[in-house]
Amino acid sequence: MSATVSMESARAEFRAFVGDPRFPCLAGKGVVNSNGHEVGVYGALGSLRSTRELTRDLAAFVRTIAEKDAALRTFVAVFPQAIAAQERAFEDQLWTQLQRLHDAEGVAATWDAAVSDDPEDPQFSFSHAGCALFVVGLHPRSSRMARRFRWPALVFNPRAQFERLRSDGKFERLRGLVRDREIALQGTLNPNLADFGEQSEARQYSGRATEQDWKCPFHRERS
Repeated sequence: MSATVSMESARAEFRAFVGDPRFPCLAGKGVVNSNGHEVGVYGALGSLRSTRELTRDLAAFVRTIAEKDAALRTFVAVFPQAIAAQERAFEDQLWTQLQRLHDAEGVAATWDAAVSDDPEDPQFSFSHAGCALFVVGLHPRSSRMARRFRWPALVFNPRAQFERLRSDGKFERLRGLVRDREIALQGTLNPNLADFGEQSEARQYSGRATEQDWKCPFHRERS
């Protein structure tokens, strides 16, 4: 599939997606309702052209959240072209894109010191421009109903904002409400779901139920 999608159309589609009363993530609803989200539209997920543009835009987003870190913020990268036929293919494209984002920064890239750069480590989180980011993959063929978006998309959530919610005593209640809503929508929780520090969050990024022996293909470049 090849498509030309305007920024306005992508923003409207994402707002409608999150605004569905059944959508379980209450934090996501809050971000959209407060206009705390930015949306970028790119070419094919994992392509070199998309990487160049997304590297620039994501770094700019990270700079803005450093100035406005009191509110919840998120960056949504939409890739309307070449929709993967299966979940595993989307997962491959997702990790190709994250690897290329990292490679574009080069071996001197600063990794957020609050998280691990080893995708097998329970303390792992993806990092770009020195900021730890929890990545949520969306695509139309996801087995998880809460991840079925019209086009492939990557949602980048600054991890520090989850830690602020935790320190404010709000995280556990919010997590419980979201999980209840996920069960109401799907009937089950994603088997990969885990709190930070229990197992690597890399398993959660694509939304696919990964096998026990699954190995994340991402690796950090070192000098």
